[in-house]
Amino acid sequence: MDAVKPYLVPAGEGEDVYIEKKSRFISHVFRITTAQEAVELLAVWRKKYWDASTIAYAYILRDGSMRFSDDGEPQGTAGMPTLDMFRKEEVFDALCITVRYFGGIKLGAGGLTRAFGKSAKQALDAAGIAVMEPHVRVALTCPYNLMELLRNRFPTYEAAEKNVEYGADVTFDLFLPLERFESFRADIVDLTNGTVTPQAGEQTMFARKIK
Repeated sequence: MDAVKPYLVPAGEGEDVYIEKKSRFISHVFRITTAQEAVELLAVWRKKYWDASTIAYAYILRDGSMRFSDDGEPQGTAGMPTLDMFRKEEVFDALCITVRYFGGIKLGAGGLTRAFGKSAKQALDAAGIAVMEPHVRVALTCPYNLMELLRNRFPTYEAAEKNVEYGADVTFDLFLPLERFESFRADIVDLTNGTVTPQAGEQTMFARKIK
């Protein structure tokens, strides 16, 4: 895996309840990084929804690993449309578990495929999508009288505040897109007449929500 190439992931967890001809579909999207996380989450859901008709799932990881299960539904009607949804949205490190409570009316293969796919998509919409991209951790220390002036510049450079320490001065702990650091530093130095200089720290992958 190219660790510095941006890619899309779920922004967080999201859930949706979709009803089709009295069958209830409960889909939940998670961001995961390993297959073991998927196994553990499935165990929790199977225990929680022990009385469900179906507990189908699909996951896809950035390293290319993927897996799905129809859990007794007709082949290709539950896990596969969920996986196809992730592929269409180009989202990775994602797991969707869909619980179905059968409502007594058969939906047919086409109906099931649409229902599982739609429920999964709505759960992803609820979770949101973030771009995982290379960021640099930035320390910025300034006097209190410059705090709000500098803070107002952060959105221009998509700088995310992770922590703020209040001591003799104010120290911001920021995550900044790597390609924006040099322009950010130059702007802050210019804005403060050289009294404040952002300091670059470690580089890491960081998720920035885009929708």
